Amino acid sequence: MTDMQKKQMVSEDEVRHVATLANLELTTKEQAQMQRDLNSILSYIAELNELNTSDVPPLAQVSELLTETPTSAWLREDIRRESLNRELVMDEAPETDGRFFKVPKVIER
Repeated sequence: MTDMQKKQMVSEDEVRHVATLANLELTTKEQAQMQRDLNSILSYIAELNELNTSDVPPLAQVSELLTETPTSAWLREDIRRESLNRELVMDEAPETDGRFFKVPKVIER
């Protein structure tokens, strides 16, 4: 078994299945490229899983990394302001029921 075959974690059938779920029409060439890309991503994730993170404390928010910087340096002030006028927005919409936008159905299954 070659290294490429060992790394082959996503099968052609799985690529076709995911493409169907995503409502994508892929050519044979695109399916092959998607398979290579997905396997490359999963291979990289497998490498990351090998890292020793036992000394790394859990992190709930990225902002916890910025605790030494004043909050005003990286967050904007939370100011309440008016939202869009619903009537004006609905007047500009191509199709509406007066309260919501009407959009074409995209899932036919």
